[in-house]
Amino acid sequence: MIRIDSVKKTFGKTEVLKDISIDIEDGEIFGIIGQSGAGKSTLLRCINGLESYDGGLITVNKNPVHIDDKKNLRQIQKKMGMIFQGFNLLERLDVYQNVALPMKFWGIPTNTPEAKEKILKLISLVGLEEKVHAKPRELSGGQKQRVAIARALVLDPEILLCDEATSALDPEITKGILTLLQKINREMGITIVVVTHQMEVVKQICQRVAFLSQGKVLAVGKPEQLFVWPKEHEIRDFLREESDKLPTTGVNLKLFFFGEGNQRPIVTQMSQELHTDFNICWAKLEDFREDVYGSLVLNMDEKDLERACAFLDSKNVTWEVIPR
Repeated sequence: MIRIDSVKKTFGKTEVLKDISIDIEDGEIFGIIGQSGAGKSTLLRCINGLESYDGGLITVNKNPVHIDDKKNLRQIQKKMGMIFQGFNLLERLDVYQNVALPMKFWGIPTNTPEAKEKILKLISLVGLEEKVHAKPRELSGGQKQRVAIARALVLDPEILLCDEATSALDPEITKGILTLLQKINREMGITIVVVTHQMEVVKQICQRVAFLSQGKVLAVGKPEQLFVWPKEHEIRDFLREESDKLPTTGVNLKLFFFGEGNQRPIVTQMSQELHTDFNICWAKLEDFREDVYGSLVLNMDEKDLERACAFLDSKNVTWEVIPR
C-alpha cells in the first residue's frame, strides 16, 4: 500500500529523515514510534504530501508522492484521511457540519439524501448519535477525536493517518479511541498508520511497527518482538528497562516467554532439575492485543550458567545474558 524507499529530508542544515525505508501492507495497522524529535510526524507529512522530501521515493498504491505534481497528489490525498492530536474542528460548526466539511472542500453535495445518510452513519459509527448538533465546545476531548475520525472517513479513504491522535487524551478515553480504530480497520479494511510515542497505543492495535531514532529506522517488526526482546540500546532506553538496577555479582540471565510459554513453570523445573537456586530479580508481562508476552531476569552463580542455558535450550526458551 505504502512504500518508503531511501527517503531523506532536511530542514536547513539539519537532516531530519536519514535514508528511511519502510513498506506498509494493505489493510494493516502500522505504528511509527520513537522519542520526540525522531522524525515521526515529518515522515507522516511526507507520506500525504504536506511536506516535500529531498531524496528517495514514496509511493502510495504505486503512485509517486511528489509535492510538485499537484494533480496526482490531489488524487492521492483524496484517498487519505488524517487525524491530528489537536482535533482541528471548526468551533462555529456542529458535529454534522464538521464531518461533512471535506465533502464541501471537494465540491461534493452534502444536502442529498445519500450524503446525509452517509454522514449520519459515520457519526453513528463513532458513537455520537446524540451529539449530531452539538458544537465542539460542548464535547469532551474523546468526543472531539471521534468527530475527527468520522470526518477523516467521509471521503471513503483507503488509508487513515493518525498523528499522535491519542496523546492529549486520558488512558481510558485512549483505549476507547483505539478500539474504534481497530473496528474501522477490521470492518472497513482501511490501512491505518499510527504515529505515536505511547507504548500502550502500539501494544493495543499495531500489527507491525517501525522504531525511529534521530531520523533513522532502528528496527521494523512485530511490536512484541521489538519491545519484549529489544536488542538496540535506544529501544531499551525508550522502554526504560530496569537493567541498571540488577545485581552486580554473579550472572544475570534474561528469559523471554511467548504465548503458551507463559503457562509453563520453567524456573521451578530448572531449579529442581539442576539442584540449585536462582534469584528472580526483575520481571514484567506485556499485553499485546490478544496475547501476553513476558520476560524475567534471573541472577545465578557463574558456574551454573552453562547448565542453565542448556536446560532452557532443551525447553525452547529464548534467553540472553545481560552484559554488565
